[in-house]
Amino acid sequence: MAPLSRDQIAARAARDIPDGAYVNLGIGLPTLVANYVPPGREVIYHSENGILGMGPAPPPGRENPDLINASKQHVTLAPGAAIFHHTDAFVMMRGGHIEYALLGGMQVSMTGDLANWSTDDETFPPAVGGAMDLAAGAKNIWVLMEHTARDGAPKILERCTYPLTAPAVVSRIYTNLAVIDVTAEGLVVREMAPGLDLAALQGKTGAPLRLANDWRPLTV
Repeated sequence: MAPLSRDQIAARAARDIPDGAYVNLGIGLPTLVANYVPPGREVIYHSENGILGMGPAPPPGRENPDLINASKQHVTLAPGAAIFHHTDAFVMMRGGHIEYALLGGMQVSMTGDLANWSTDDETFPPAVGGAMDLAAGAKNIWVLMEHTARDGAPKILERCTYPLTAPAVVSRIYTNLAVIDVTAEGLVVREMAPGLDLAALQGKTGAPLRLANDWRPLTV
């Protein structure tokens, strides 16, 4: 089995973003997506701290300390980019102007419930950020995350055990092992890592999976 790296998860998700889309990149793994725009495609990346037209990470030594994303990572600006107050960035999010929000996840349920702001662990402070605003305002929510937690526990479950960010909002999940659609009929596996079969993937997942008839190996 050859699971994807974090950068490969980001590149795989970027491949599905349509030309001309306005896309918010959430804190954590999704910020890596800014490094990937498929050839011949224009994607307008949005950051909740006040950037529209965010570019990839700068080369080492070329960082501008005034240009950071919501994860406080250095970024660049694409031609035509705009910088504005974070209040305006949230207006875009809440007003339905963001077509895709790519968010990290602590847990996702089989019905698309998202938990990504708190674990109820007093030693691990919660971080709401703009996740709830995006979950309510963005037209499509995709989650990018590792398939399991560090202790091997599944992060895709029948029911989330952490406090919810929003119910029934996630439509697609990208992990290091699979691409999974959340549908009215349940979780449908579209792609699986090479060397992995459905039984092995199911063993790492806490909710029933169904293999799509046209499933493919997971590649970047």
